[in-house]
Amino acid sequence: MSKKCRSREWHFVEKVRLAAAWRTSVGSVRVATWNVNSVKQRVPRLLPWLDQRQPDVVCLQETKLADDAFRELLGDELASRGYEVALAGEPRWNGVAILSKAGLEDVVTGVPGAPGFPHPEARAVAATCGGVRVHSLYVPNGRTPGSDHYEYKLAWLAALRESVAAGADSVMLCGDMNIAPADADVFDPAAYEGHTHVTGPERAALAALTGLGLRDVIRDRWPADRVFTYWDYRAGMFHQDLGMRIDLVLASAPVAGRVAAAWVDRHARKGTAPSDHAPVIVDLDEAPDGDIGPVVPPPSAPRARKGKVKLPQSK
Repeated sequence: MSKKCRSREWHFVEKVRLAAAWRTSVGSVRVATWNVNSVKQRVPRLLPWLDQRQPDVVCLQETKLADDAFRELLGDELASRGYEVALAGEPRWNGVAILSKAGLEDVVTGVPGAPGFPHPEARAVAATCGGVRVHSLYVPNGRTPGSDHYEYKLAWLAALRESVAAGADSVMLCGDMNIAPADADVFDPAAYEGHTHVTGPERAALAALTGLGLRDVIRDRWPADRVFTYWDYRAGMFHQDLGMRIDLVLASAPVAGRVAAAWVDRHARKGTAPSDHAPVIVDLDEAPDGDIGPVVPPPSAPRARKGKVKLPQSK
């Protein structure tokens, strides 16, 4: 047997051992979602983050890699950490993944009945992890209100709602929803007038999802706090804390009732070569780091005066 084959066999045995240990253990379950904006570019940040935060289930978006390329890049590294992987990828654009130490069953890629643009895009993958149906989602951007891509976004969300309505009772929708649920979820509502992510139809489509009984776990935990998950790379938006909350975890009642902590890992947005999104972390049953949040570490920048800042693309 070649050295490479022995290595793969060892990783497989170790993965099975770790998964079995997880299933029989008693303790917290940590679920995270992160738009990495190119997993290839983010490897130097992703692997240390996995080692530091120790999530049991991770939903990734904007992987921007075909499935074979993803496995070639990260397969051994993830297997050695005990993760099974479910992928829905494509070269250059989009791409989602689920990494799980909690089992990975009944994997489904895509959203049944969802439109393409014009062809189906790699925007959704779902699997059952530890008895919970987990969806990793990258909702279409919408580009410009009223555009063809905007209508595609709304139709895609409608199909997602129908799929979730017909699905499991214990469910988590995790990912970049490309919608700020309310005005409190952007740094200044006036700055977003005429833009996507904040329009009435988009918010109504999101509300149709939560209307199925799903809870926005971050907002449930921190109803009045300033919480963002995305900051544009340009114009010093991150350092001024001029962001949006568009990366969400929506959970059905059986799962939402287990939430012990829910927070944004802002530290992962700092430093060299970060994604423009920060991970969202949800602890079920127990909170290893305590009931921390809503943003870790909290921003030091004072709130900008409303009406004084324009979005970089609006200048």
